[in-house]
Amino acid sequence: MSNPPAYGLWLLAIINSLVFIIFAFSFTKPKSPRDWRSFSAFSAFIVALFTEMYGFPLTIYLLSGWLQKRYPRVDLLSHDTGHLWHTLLGLKGDPHSDPLHILSNLFIFGGFILLGSAWPVLYKAQRSHTLAVAGPYAWVRHPQYVAFITIMLGFLLQWPTILTLLMFPVLAWMYTKLAFQEEREVRAEFGEQYARYAENTPTFFPRWRGSAQKRSSD
Repeated sequence: MSNPPAYGLWLLAIINSLVFIIFAFSFTKPKSPRDWRSFSAFSAFIVALFTEMYGFPLTIYLLSGWLQKRYPRVDLLSHDTGHLWHTLLGLKGDPHSDPLHILSNLFIFGGFILLGSAWPVLYKAQRSHTLAVAGPYAWVRHPQYVAFITIMLGFLLQWPTILTLLMFPVLAWMYTKLAFQEEREVRAEFGEQYARYAENTPTFFPRWRGSAQKRSSD
């Protein structure tokens, strides 16, 4: 029996894209133009990813000559070859069970958990016109942007493509810019209260050691 096709599965590409986009939408519920920009950028990354994962393997096509010379025994039309880190590092066995793939799943699901836990806190704060400082906001000032970047990083560990590798630093820069723009607006609204919050809470990377002690003493 011949193996099922690894690519040209456009329905699968569409379904997977919609699942992740709708899942992210259910957590973020964008309202402002800034919200829609951040969500749209994430959606574009997801569509580009699954287009190559199941539709047309543009990266494999562009690198086919080099891959064939460097890895002559690799089947370029195999779905497993699309897990490029697995191929480039010469890992054996099922790429879905290698350490990088497991790590990527932790990043992806961890990012969605962070996204899901941040939204209710932000929504409640917006409704009550107060500052979001509970939950993930007690550890970093922009957990939603951290979540988007973490999810994209997870997908890059699992299935890197030329397009998504080019998109990632651009989107990370865009989220950083949006975060600082958001901070200026919130600082103007809450003044000294936000200044104290920002002094004790990192922007993107939590301070694991001593954070709880410092926060409990405030």
